[in-house]
Amino acid sequence: MQAARHVVVALSGGVDSAVAALLLRRRGYQVTGVFMKNWDSLDEHGVCIADRDCEDAYRVCQILDIPFHQVSYVKEYWNDVFSDFLSEYEKGRTPNPDIVCNKHIKFSCFFHYAVDNLGADAVATGHYARTSLEDEEVFQQKHIRRPEGLFRNRFEVRNAVKLLQAADSFKDQTFFLSQVSQDALRRTLFPLGGLTKDFVKKIAAENRLHHVLQKKESMGICFIGKRNFENFILQYLQPRPGKFISIEDSKVLGTHKGWFLYTLGQRAKISGLQEPWYVVEKDGTKGDVFVAPRTDHPALYRDLLRTSRVHWIAEEPPAALVRDKMMECHFRFRHQMALVCRLLQRGRVSGQRENPALGAICLRTPEGQEQVQSGHR
Repeated sequence: MQAARHVVVALSGGVDSAVAALLLRRRGYQVTGVFMKNWDSLDEHGVCIADRDCEDAYRVCQILDIPFHQVSYVKEYWNDVFSDFLSEYEKGRTPNPDIVCNKHIKFSCFFHYAVDNLGADAVATGHYARTSLEDEEVFQQKHIRRPEGLFRNRFEVRNAVKLLQAADSFKDQTFFLSQVSQDALRRTLFPLGGLTKDFVKKIAAENRLHHVLQKKESMGICFIGKRNFENFILQYLQPRPGKFISIEDSKVLGTHKGWFLYTLGQRAKISGLQEPWYVVEKDGTKGDVFVAPRTDHPALYRDLLRTSRVHWIAEEPPAALVRDKMMECHFRFRHQMALVCRLLQRGRVSGQRENPALGAICLRTPEGQEQVQSGHR
């Protein structure tokens, strides 16, 4: 008789990962829960949020009667995620640390820990996403030894696994998973991919998981929490005072503490002004931030967007793009933004005029979902 497949689940202390572990247990798998501590953080009352989440994750394992492990990736998170976050802001861009965290921490550090240290046949998370593999196909995947050096980028992946949208389109989290490597994706289960959030909550309520069900859903950047973003980032980056300047008549409307604090398209809170103004351009040399009134101001729109290097989940660009040097794709630059059809051509996305607050751009092609990070307008 074949031994039960071993699945290691990343438990965050929230309802989604808890229900993911429960569903895998019901399917007859040998399940182990792992809590990752990635950031040392205190709330306004001096309570360590990570410790509280760890306790909730441990309690989930007790209820489900599965082993529990805790690992710390504070150092790795600082080096691979937070340092990149600060570097991008200094350059005037708006990074998405959740995407980088999934790439370097959850689907690299945690993935290798689960496979190499705990002997996992597969890993699982509470993300709302799916792949093109059935569960049994995931367990059949073997580690593929990649060539080293110059030929690595030319290595062909046969039958590449695709990252697919979740059934719950509102909760779909493929945007945040779009930098995950092919190696990790082909050995990952997403038990919530076919479920809605409401149904997940119902499962939790019926299975004694009330302590995670009652928690507020985490929103925003994990290491900032409820703190003021400007105050937080100025603890790490040197203030660079400058002026808010009207794009219409070059009038100085106010001052700010750093041009890098603002994202193109976001509302600029200018002291003394009641009507909303929005960021149009930033001058990193002089430190000026140019703003425009109204969300529909013509200066806020662009019809061409240049991107940095594309991360193809299948590790090779789509055949149509290679052949024609251009292709139609579906595009979004923010989580939960509706997908729109656009033209991709040699690192450029063009089409109807957009008003993006840029950080990362997500392209969906016939080959699956891909990611372009830190695009520039």
